Amino acid sequence: MSGRRGKPPEVPPRAFAIIPAAGESRRMGGVAKLLLPLQGVPLIAHALAAWQAAGISPLVVVRRGDRQLADVCRSYGAEVLTPETPPPEMKVSVQLALRHLQERYRPAANFAWLLAPADMPRLSSTIIERLFAEHAATKSTAAEILVPTIFDKPGHPVLFPWSFATQVFELAANEGVKALLTRNPVRVIACDDLVGTSGDPFCDVDTPVDYQRLR
Repeated sequence: MSGRRGKPPEVPPRAFAIIPAAGESRRMGGVAKLLLPLQGVPLIAHALAAWQAAGISPLVVVRRGDRQLADVCRSYGAEVLTPETPPPEMKVSVQLALRHLQERYRPAANFAWLLAPADMPRLSSTIIERLFAEHAATKSTAAEILVPTIFDKPGHPVLFPWSFATQVFELAANEGVKALLTRNPVRVIACDDLVGTSGDPFCDVDTPVDYQRLR
């Protein structure tokens, strides 16, 4: 009997969600906007429910010193990172989440991470599913960032192959995660046909006017 071993089975693709939630809501007057009620639940719950419905796990939320918000996130199965000091910008939150995922899950090369802010109550589970399906179906060795669009307007979430995680730690002080889109292959995923009746899935809540418009 030959002692040669067969090729090890390929690990199925998997995706993680990174949800930065450490902003101070200055344009909302400093109120805890992610806990504001919207259709009977906290605003952030809508985004968490979309991730959950799309089957993405784990969800990693980065937020410091907000026990009530952390409890809401954990009720949707999210892992909540609470850094000792508030992340000064979204890039730092993403770096914290990526380090956590690397240490806990040891992602394979064909894994991916999706990024969307926490204040997107119309986040679409069907768009999330389409992005991951496109990523999982890609057999090319050329990794691509996937950006969804609706009638040519780009939005979130954005899907990054896991291999791009190292680039986030190499960003210059004046660069954000968006800089990765300028130095890597990007493929636009048209999602016009996924627009439903619940409103713009790319909308976020930055101001009291934005919040009142959604109520």
